[in-house]
Amino acid sequence: MATSVTTTALDRETLSAWYDRNRERTEEFFDSIAPEAYEARPIPLRHPFCFYEGHLPAFSAITLLQRGFGDPPIHAELETLFQRGIDPEDESGVTEKGRAWPSRIEIRSYAASADRAIREAILTRDVEDPSSAVLRGGLGLHTILEHEPMHQETLRYIRHRLPYDLRIRPEDLRPPVIGGEPPPPRSVRIPAGRATLGASPDAPFAWDNELPRHSVDVDAFSIDVYSVTNRDYLEFVEAGGYEDESLWDAEGWAARRPEGERYPLFWERRRGVWLWRGMWDLIPLPMAWPVYVAHAEASAYARWRGKGSRLPTEAEFHRAAFGSPDGRERAHPWGDAPADSTRGNFDFASDDPVPVGSFPLGRSAWGVEDLVGNGWEWTSTPFAPFEGFEPMASYPQYSADFFDGKHWVMKGASPATAKELVRASFRNWFRGTYPYMYAKFRTVRSA
Repeated sequence: MATSVTTTALDRETLSAWYDRNRERTEEFFDSIAPEAYEARPIPLRHPFCFYEGHLPAFSAITLLQRGFGDPPIHAELETLFQRGIDPEDESGVTEKGRAWPSRIEIRSYAASADRAIREAILTRDVEDPSSAVLRGGLGLHTILEHEPMHQETLRYIRHRLPYDLRIRPEDLRPPVIGGEPPPPRSVRIPAGRATLGASPDAPFAWDNELPRHSVDVDAFSIDVYSVTNRDYLEFVEAGGYEDESLWDAEGWAARRPEGERYPLFWERRRGVWLWRGMWDLIPLPMAWPVYVAHAEASAYARWRGKGSRLPTEAEFHRAAFGSPDGRERAHPWGDAPADSTRGNFDFASDDPVPVGSFPLGRSAWGVEDLVGNGWEWTSTPFAPFEGFEPMASYPQYSADFFDGKHWVMKGASPATAKELVRASFRNWFRGTYPYMYAKFRTVRSA
């Protein structure tokens, strides 16, 4: 089962501050979209914005207060409405289009009540009750603290699809770092060795899919030093990669964008000029930025590269990111130092990517760049349980509902990934044809 550290009086203050920081960041997000966009649904496969403003406090109240302490609902109707998100295979699986949502006043009033009760519980109640599977070791509390930042990333990539006139630009907005030409592609050889997957039993917290910890033998392979850039991927597009069925699996081939839009979702083409759909502006395509694509697109590109090129397995990613020539494994690619702004583009430091190789202090022991930050990294590993998997008591559906062979493991972090989620064992996942995520990739070849 998932684990958590024992909390103390000092920990309570720290964890309460973390909860407040989460809530403040969510409020800042909703201040960045126009009021008329509150019920907008820019991505048909996700709920409208308003759902998430209710879902975040509702999930916390249900998980900590109801499942943990056995409290009655704060608002039963709203908590039922906002309990779960959706992950339909296509738009035919969306059943709530056109429904009437509560007003923002009603949602925010509920959220304020939930916040008061949750803050009181963090500071005064036994949030590590050993007699409760949900509360034991602070499991329920850590679950809600990591859940909210995950959805803050969801909200950002949904906002990325919103028309620009419905986004409210920050007053202190800094221009994106465009960069010039990307560095020439090159690879590095990683010798055979062991990769340790999963969280340590004494980790402060782990989601159920991160457990149990185990080691895997990894054969030698070579891996791209830099993630695939827009410049690299443009060659694939202009070579007709989207029209060559031999490069695609059946699902990916069927899911390609319409004729005339056979290129990544984050790109646009106007009057023969390639553009990037940035968070706040449409800008000339930054060639040195990593390309953001769906798993199917990344796989097709890897096949196009030829010579046995493919996406790395989860274990190969671990070996390249956390292994070292002396045989020891690191907490992060750069070593054991904490994740901070000198190591990579994560923790909401930027609304867009930056040029590849911008963080030399974040490179791995093998010299591989940007394995954590600037975009999640697709792997060729289907999202599945580790042997000995047990659903977590605080959120039993979290992983188990997605062990269906249709989702793929992603590793690392994106610009919109909170620093608390930056750890070697963390596993993200999405459907192979889902194009909205901040997800990049690099290729490997077997030795």
